[in-house]
Amino acid sequence: MSRVLIIVDVQNDFCEGGSLPVAGGAALAGAISEYVDAHHGQFDHVVATQDWHIDPGAHFSEDPDFVESWPKHCVAGTRGAELHPDLDTEYIQAYFRKGQFSAAYSGFEGLLAPDDAVPTGDRKPGAMPVSGSATGAGADDGGSGDFAAVEDAIGLDDWLQSHDVEDVVVVGIATDHCVKATALDGVQAGYSVTVLRELTVGVAEDLDDAVAEMELGGVDIA
Repeated sequence: MSRVLIIVDVQNDFCEGGSLPVAGGAALAGAISEYVDAHHGQFDHVVATQDWHIDPGAHFSEDPDFVESWPKHCVAGTRGAELHPDLDTEYIQAYFRKGQFSAAYSGFEGLLAPDDAVPTGDRKPGAMPVSGSATGAGADDGGSGDFAAVEDAIGLDDWLQSHDVEDVVVVGIATDHCVKATALDGVQAGYSVTVLRELTVGVAEDLDDAVAEMELGGVDIA
């Protein structure tokens, strides 16, 4: 049995200065780094998720309703999709990208990024490959590389099972969206899931409903 920390979507576009900022996102990046530095020995694995949009369809809108549609954000290969520079990646073993061609809120919809495309917060805009393939084939080639990569890529659940994970701890952005979706999907997949409330930030000012929904769904809130 092993234990994993999942860091959800601590990306530039979701922090102050990004295209879809959540208040407190930048400070959270630093707080998570401090937590991981102090507590990494309590986890067998640390992974991170990223929104990684190539062509997500109606998920992007010039007139978003902020429920089903949103301003353009976390476009694959851009600085906005990269992890915030205050998030220390030293202990992160794997990265899972989600939402390439549709809306995706749960980290369990994410696909394993190739080793040669490990993201950092310091890359220049557009420096990372767009697709999940090792060759970095992007949308400009007609998308064939992207779709092939999706077919071959490893999902988060498969990765956790292959590493004998039973206990999942979730932190990150945003409490009432991707953190919640990841936590609830983790319970549905059979994991024991805990969300560290103080290591998340949310879109809504009142997060009681999101927390209650997670608790009702079997998530422990610590």
